[in-house]
Order: sequence, then C-alpha cells, then structure tokens
Amino acid sequence: MPVHSRWSRARSLGSSCVVALLMGSFAEAAARPLRFVMIPKLPHPWFELVRDGADAAARMISAQTTTPAVVDYRPPARSELTSQAEILQAAIRSRPNGITIDLVDAEGLRPLLEQARRQGIAVNVFDSEPPNKLPLTSIGNDYCLQARIASERLVQLLGGQGEVAIMQGVPTAPNHAIRARCHRQVFDGHPGIRVVASPIDNDNISTAEEQARATMGAYPGLRGWVVSDAGGGIGVGRAITALGKKGKVQVVALDDLPELLQLIDAGVVDSTAATKPFSQGYWAVISLWQQGLAAPSIERIDTGISVQGRAQIGP
Repeated sequence: MPVHSRWSRARSLGSSCVVALLMGSFAEAAARPLRFVMIPKLPHPWFELVRDGADAAARMISAQTTTPAVVDYRPPARSELTSQAEILQAAIRSRPNGITIDLVDAEGLRPLLEQARRQGIAVNVFDSEPPNKLPLTSIGNDYCLQARIASERLVQLLGGQGEVAIMQGVPTAPNHAIRARCHRQVFDGHPGIRVVASPIDNDNISTAEEQARATMGAYPGLRGWVVSDAGGGIGVGRAITALGKKGKVQVVALDDLPELLQLIDAGVVDSTAATKPFSQGYWAVISLWQQGLAAPSIERIDTGISVQGRAQIGP
C-alpha cells in the first residue's frame, strides 16, 4: 500500500474517533439534567407546597426544552443558621445550575451566597428578602402588608381594646422579622391594644402550641393573637382548643394550610392572610432557569396575598 494511502486511512480513522468522542460528549451533555437545589427553613407542610410548585416548573422546563430538569430538595432538620449553612455549603460544592433558599439568617448566610455567585451558580431567595445590597431576585410577597392585614383585623375583632400576643416565628428570618415588626406598628397605633408577649416558635407547629399554652397561662386576660409564620396559627389554634378558650381568645393567622382552614371552619381561628407557596416554588425555579440563559436580572417577583376567613378582611 502506498505511504500516502496509509496516512489517509490513519487520518480517516483518527477523525472518526474524534467525531465519535465529540458526539458522545454532546450526547452526555444533552442527557445531563438541569439541577436546581431548593433549601427551605426546615421540614414543614408549607414548604411541601413550595416544593410542589418547584417540581411543576421543572416539568415545564423539561417539556419545553430538550433538557430534563430536576429539583434537589434539601431541608435542614431545624430552622437554625448552622444547619442551613451546612446544607448551602454542600449544595455549592455539588455545582448545581441554581440554588433557591428561604433564609433563616440573611446576614449570616451572606458569605456563602456571595461564594455561590462567584462560582457562576444562579441564586435567588424565596419567601425571604436577600441580604442588604446583595442583588438577588426575591420571590414572595409584601410581608409587611400581610402582617398589617392580620393585625388590623385583630384590632377590629377586639374593638380596639385588650391584651394581645405576637408569635414571632424565626426572629432572624427576614420575612418573619418584617411581619413581627409590622404587627407591632399596627398595635402601636391603637392605645387600647397592649402587646404583653412575643414568644418564639422557630417555625415549628408543636413549639408554637407549647409557647401559646405557656403564654395564655401567664396572661389569663389575653384576648388575641397574631403570628409571623405559617405554623404559628395552627399551634395557637391547637392551644386554644386544648385550653377551652375558643371564642374567648381571637386568632388571625397567616397562610392557608389544611389544618388551619379546619380551625377557621371550626371557629377557633377567625381568618388568615395567606401567601401562595406553590407560586413561590414555581417562579423560584423559573427565575433560576432564566438566569442560566442570561436573562436580564429582576429584583422581585411578587406572588401576592390571599385572604380567607369567616369575615372579609383586607388592607
């Protein structure tokens, strides 16, 4: 065989190998799913609804593109900074396409959020506000308005007179802190209303019940409650039922978990100003996906507030 023929055959075989390798790489890349990590505050029925929305968004992305998308849901065991920080660190090391997180402590998690951005990972926050001057998209609602709706309803129910309590949720969480502050602002505008207690439930329904029982034991004249988290109204409602205080202590809650709606139907809780968790999860994942496509940044996606109860309430 002539030398030039052997070289031609060798080049042809080499080109075929290169093409095969490239095609294999492209196929592998095409098969690799987009992975979006979701980090809530803790395991909680409200966050399961957020997860449902996130999964729906992933299915939509998969259906509209040639790339499968998945949600990697990673709840910490407790709503505390160290637990959430460990999960966020692990998520960053796993190099996902994006991370969405409901912050337990905005400033405490700032360094890790900045690290994720430096590594080119899309990041946003849901049901939260980002750390000050850190330009992350926030998916949620107007937390102060939500609190004002609830606390103004309680003032109405009490005729502007009486001792009340505020369940704080997680005090370091941006959304819970905003709600607690805005509850107080409303009550401060009514001289006949006196805030006598502000227990902490750390976004845990059982803890909320324990704290509510203790508070009503310490303040037998307490006439009403507002809360700063989704589980707070359920916990307070359980405590009122157990202590036989239905109709004697009024509750205006937040969010619309099934057990809370049952408490409203039973007349234990008056009403609720609810967020929209499914929508928050859906748009959190869509926002991360769009960041990966170099879409222009957006400061806020407001998913709104719904009001439910035995009487119509509103701002």
